[in-house]
Amino acid sequence: MKRTSANRRRGFTLIELLLVLVILAVLAAVVIPKLTGRVETARKNSTIAELANLKQAIETFEVDCARLPNSQEGLEALVSAPAGLEAYWHGKYIDAVPEDKWGHLYQYYGPDQMGEGQFQIISAGPDGNMNTGDDLVAVQVSN
Repeated sequence: MKRTSANRRRGFTLIELLLVLVILAVLAAVVIPKLTGRVETARKNSTIAELANLKQAIETFEVDCARLPNSQEGLEALVSAPAGLEAYWHGKYIDAVPEDKWGHLYQYYGPDQMGEGQFQIISAGPDGNMNTGDDLVAVQVSN
């Protein structure tokens, strides 16, 4: 029996498959680090923007209530009225207490810890540890 070209099965050779795998590996080695860096940059920029929004919400709370939230009330004071401020509180200033883009809670320090008219909001950053070089901070200093 003779095989005709129509009956022959065509497929990829081992060398062709290996060549495709090498090309894919090279592309992955180039593209993945660039995408990873962009994701971290996006998380950082988004957290910085959220810190600015939280700072603005706290300043609005201060205008309405004639004082800043203390450290114990924290950012929760932006979601529900602290005891004794129900008449002055015009919130919700934010929908819910957010986490930073790495899934960590923001730390809030009010005037009881920072000094009169001052507060600080801190994101622990990518490593999740406070007081390290990657922390992101929003600060209000007294005028």
